[in-house]
Amino acid sequence: MSVKHSLAGIDRLELSEALAETGVPERERRMRVSQLWHWIYFRGARDFEAMTNVSKELRAKLAGHFTLERPEVVAEQVSSDGTRKWLIRLPADTPGEKPHDIEAVYIPESDRGTLCISSQVGCTLNCSFCHTGTQRLVRNLYASEIVAQVMIARDRLGEWPGMTRAEGTASEADAPRLITNIVFMGMGEPLYNFDGVKSAIATISDDQGISIGKRRITVSTSGVVPMIEPLGNDVGAMLAVSLHATRDDLRDELVPLNKKHPIKELLDACRAYPGASNSRRITFEYVMLKDVNDTPKDAKELVRLLKGIPAKINLIPFNPWPGTKYECSDWETIEKFSEIVFNAGYASPVRTPRGRDILAACGQLKSETQKLSARERMALRAMAMTD
Repeated sequence: MSVKHSLAGIDRLELSEALAETGVPERERRMRVSQLWHWIYFRGARDFEAMTNVSKELRAKLAGHFTLERPEVVAEQVSSDGTRKWLIRLPADTPGEKPHDIEAVYIPESDRGTLCISSQVGCTLNCSFCHTGTQRLVRNLYASEIVAQVMIARDRLGEWPGMTRAEGTASEADAPRLITNIVFMGMGEPLYNFDGVKSAIATISDDQGISIGKRRITVSTSGVVPMIEPLGNDVGAMLAVSLHATRDDLRDELVPLNKKHPIKELLDACRAYPGASNSRRITFEYVMLKDVNDTPKDAKELVRLLKGIPAKINLIPFNPWPGTKYECSDWETIEKFSEIVFNAGYASPVRTPRGRDILAACGQLKSETQKLSARERMALRAMAMTD
């Protein structure tokens, strides 16, 4: 028995090919693609029968060949601060294989709603302070699987037109859009899955569907230098760089990719990033690690390194996870660091930790979180309560 493939998450070309498979004449396909695109990506249809301006005959053919199913959500956690994390199960690649799990996180704020999505199953970078880095890389996500994370989030939040909003979120009248921003800061290194990320962003930003503009989509890299220029030229998304250190010897330890692409090479690529300007600043992420990278000397060196780059610097209090050797810098230390950077003319917001109690904060994502022992869960709650 053949398995029906889902149309949820695919691009226009793939949608046209699916219509060809059902016998739709070539002369009709462009119109039919536009119809289906509207239902799938603007209205969030889960059933072909909902597509009232599509003929019954075509709806039946589509239902006979395809589905509109999303990957399975096997767990949903809601933090005390309103952050939501979904553990998403992808079908096995081949019969007999185990399915793969990824995570996506929704972070509500007063002026925006940010969805953090994954680009790989696991990660290959082994950054020493990052929980995700302790999970081996399995494979890249397909573009459709990246887009599906956005669709799942809109399903669960009730954000498609006519849906009832999720408990704890604003009504549709009060907040027309819950998800306003997308960040590729979940599991994986996005620039090691460049083609998948590029295709997914094209679908997510399409103004006839989900319509989240590229200026509201940020791709975060740990420093895959050769792909930074293509990201600017071919994708046009905003760029974020996980920097975390001002010396190569320390960054080699925190972000091992630095051994291949050291700080100077990385920052030269940032200076040349297509489209970078004061209105399209590059975000530099800097996790605050106690007695590791948080001295006034580090702050002054950071300012020196970034001279000439239109930048803002996100200072990220380290988010603890069971088994880590690092601690978060003291708040007074973070404030002093931020003041030095701010006085040098850079925006230096301190990112408020969100979702720590459900392992949803920056650097905490790992698909095996459901397997944490009771003792580890108790330790995690204790760490969240002390911050």
